[in-house]
Amino acid sequence: MGRDLYADVPAARAVFDAADEALGFPLSTLCFEGPEDELTRTINTQPALVTHAIAALVAAIDCGTLHEGPAYLAGHSLGEYAALIAAGAVSFEDGIRLVRERGRLMQEACDAQAGTMAAILGLERDQVASICGEHGASLCNENAPGNISIGGTLEAVRAASEAATSAGASRVVPLNVAGAFHTPLMQSAADGMRIVLGSTTFADPQTPVVSNVNAKPLTLGSQLANELTEQITAPVLWVDGVRAMLAAGCTSFVEFGPGRVLTGALKRTERSAAVRNIGTTAEARGEAGE
Repeated sequence: MGRDLYADVPAARAVFDAADEALGFPLSTLCFEGPEDELTRTINTQPALVTHAIAALVAAIDCGTLHEGPAYLAGHSLGEYAALIAAGAVSFEDGIRLVRERGRLMQEACDAQAGTMAAILGLERDQVASICGEHGASLCNENAPGNISIGGTLEAVRAASEAATSAGASRVVPLNVAGAFHTPLMQSAADGMRIVLGSTTFADPQTPVVSNVNAKPLTLGSQLANELTEQITAPVLWVDGVRAMLAAGCTSFVEFGPGRVLTGALKRTERSAAVRNIGTTAEARGEAGE
């Protein structure tokens, strides 16, 4: 992931090099060469994804593809760190070290108590929340209308999934994840990050960053430690955040980094929105991904 950006765009190469130096090991080599089982460990996946996202952003700027700054920034879960880096609230080096620690703590939480997640398709959020409450599971995120992830212990998610099917869900899809992210099973990770974040100095974001926790704009550095702590165990209110940006007048959205998950979810929320993905050199140059 990101190999072409590193090879083709000096500004993107500098981002990968900065990640290697900040973390004290060759994250870039892991991104480009694997092995995959090491790259997909939470402790490595998280900094890798943020690095790729920021490299794609600076590549697009360097190539002249982005002609004006955004009205808002937002990131889904881990992506909130990339958004805050892009907003100037934290340096890339400090942000990537925070992300690495977040991944380590979340991996420890996963190892301490087995958990899982499932996607519930075709039900409203209130319906899913009620089912979760009955069976001891938790809402993890709402990615698009009718696309909600739940998590918890293996038993709770299995019971809630069966209940969702009985309630008329169009599909219930078990997710291949390391643990129950954005649920109380991540409390030990949240406790650890609260300490780490408490010693981090954040600047006021130069561009408002829409909160995962309450879908409101984050405009003060003093808000950020609490936001980044709470989002570890709180559901990601992505749909609410997208709707808040739409209500504020946003009509065009760009997703940076690998994949097209967020732009796909956004189009299911608002079909008229213009969306674009930038994760490769061709996309950063405006040659693809329109």
